Amino acid sequence: MAETEKDENGFEGLTCPTPISNYERVLLGHGGGGRLTNDLVRQVFVPLFDNKYLAAMDDQAVIEVNGARLAFTTDSFVVSPLFFPGGNVGSLAINGTINDLAVCGARPLYLSAALIMEEGLPMEELQRIGESMKGACEEAGVLLVTGDTKVVERGKGDGIFITTTGVGLVPDGVNVSSRNAKPGDKIILSGELGIHGIVIMSVREGIQFETQLESDSAPLHTLVEAILSVTRDVHCMRDPTRGGLASALNELASSSKVGMKIQEVDIPIPEEVEGACEILGLDPLVVANEGKLVAMVPPSTADEVVTKMRNHPLGREARVIGEVVEDHPGTVVMETSIGGLQIVQMPSGEQLPRIC
Repeated sequence: MAETEKDENGFEGLTCPTPISNYERVLLGHGGGGRLTNDLVRQVFVPLFDNKYLAAMDDQAVIEVNGARLAFTTDSFVVSPLFFPGGNVGSLAINGTINDLAVCGARPLYLSAALIMEEGLPMEELQRIGESMKGACEEAGVLLVTGDTKVVERGKGDGIFITTTGVGLVPDGVNVSSRNAKPGDKIILSGELGIHGIVIMSVREGIQFETQLESDSAPLHTLVEAILSVTRDVHCMRDPTRGGLASALNELASSSKVGMKIQEVDIPIPEEVEGACEILGLDPLVVANEGKLVAMVPPSTADEVVTKMRNHPLGREARVIGEVVEDHPGTVVMETSIGGLQIVQMPSGEQLPRIC
């Protein structure tokens, strides 16, 4: 049984049974973007490749080369089905890597792509995926300059897996990091949550909506440029993909050693997403997004930043959803619509496999 003794904040004294963190084999949940993913990286890879860039635990590394600050990132995409309303695995791979560069303030420049194809993948589908990747690159103004292809035996590749790597240039005066959140910062969300994950699940489960719901997959670098045109004093940014907003905020709170408090009534969730989550038994806060970001900025500039974001096509629903606090460092809490407080936990397993 969990203990219920509380401190003056009501959180630090709470204890729960220690979750299992040592496994003899990799689990599907290790790819879910939640607590198991975090444990896998910290227990296996960080000790092996320990360096200051990896230790930052950002979605990218910012490295200095001949006086220029370059953002460098890589990501893999394993979505099922390969094609879904609003995109496919190809456009998803390009946009996802662009966004990992964008949320450190970088201007994306160049990409590479490695494609692992399964024997039997229809050439027509491969062509469509390639054309989608090309279109996404052109829309974002980046070049795909190198890559690789491999083929695995039938039944061992789930159609196609794509790994993309990106390089971008970080402007002078920009220092966005998961370690930089400060008490008093306002937490800004760019738009409605849970759309991408629910689109994928609706295709798999045959859920029909009254209106056509499409993935929110989109490149966020121009939205970030709009934010930076207001102020370069942006402390944190993250795109809440695997593990959703819950994982993103918990990771930032842990890295910055601060607490966070969000307001349930201020979090925009489409009716279709809420309905599908009720059917599937999911929490919208842990459902993946592919065209949203969360930012932490000083309170003096928050209103101006939100106004600027709302003038951008990808930020029309932007709003402040909470603030960074000194209390309960490493913990995210949410004031519910009925006035209570709820701890927002990082998901511990894989709820939505093959989603991004």
